[in-house]
Amino acid sequence: MNWSLHKHIFIAFFRAGMLGYGGGPASIPLVHKEVVENFEWITDEEFYDILAIGNTLPGPIFTKMAGYIGYRIGGMMGVFNAIVASVIPTVILMITLVGILMTFRSSPFIEGMTQAIAPVVGVMLLTLTYNTLKSTKQRSSWLFVIILTLISIIILELLNIHPAFFIVILLIIGFSYRKKPNTTS
Repeated sequence: MNWSLHKHIFIAFFRAGMLGYGGGPASIPLVHKEVVENFEWITDEEFYDILAIGNTLPGPIFTKMAGYIGYRIGGMMGVFNAIVASVIPTVILMITLVGILMTFRSSPFIEGMTQAIAPVVGVMLLTLTYNTLKSTKQRSSWLFVIILTLISIIILELLNIHPAFFIVILLIIGFSYRKKPNTTS
């Protein structure tokens, strides 16, 4: 067993879990930083494929990504390390911070802190979106993503359609546009 690898898997997902205030979506750019840039375990394209698959499955995205990447890098022990490392910070922070926030919830400092975090999470998500678009190989897909984003806003916000229906529609679209395997012998 490669203890060094498992230690690094734990550290990578623990850091992302500790710094990812705001839940799974806020942690995704941090996971990208760890697994693609810092440790170079997977490529950008592989990361965004994992993210896309994880978004289609039910449950917390951060835990799903941790489990898959942990397994891919370190087998069953990698899954255990990645999931434990991604869950422990949340549990510790939730117990600690909820107690503190509930005690001092009317404090101007706490109110200001919670209001200041929202734009930071927004910028992190915009950065993730930009990096996803930047990793696309075809420029024509940028236009497709922009159009799809506008349609998504209209469907989800203006027409108030449940996101599950929209996800199913997008899965169908995605499967219809996927690359067909080369069957020539």
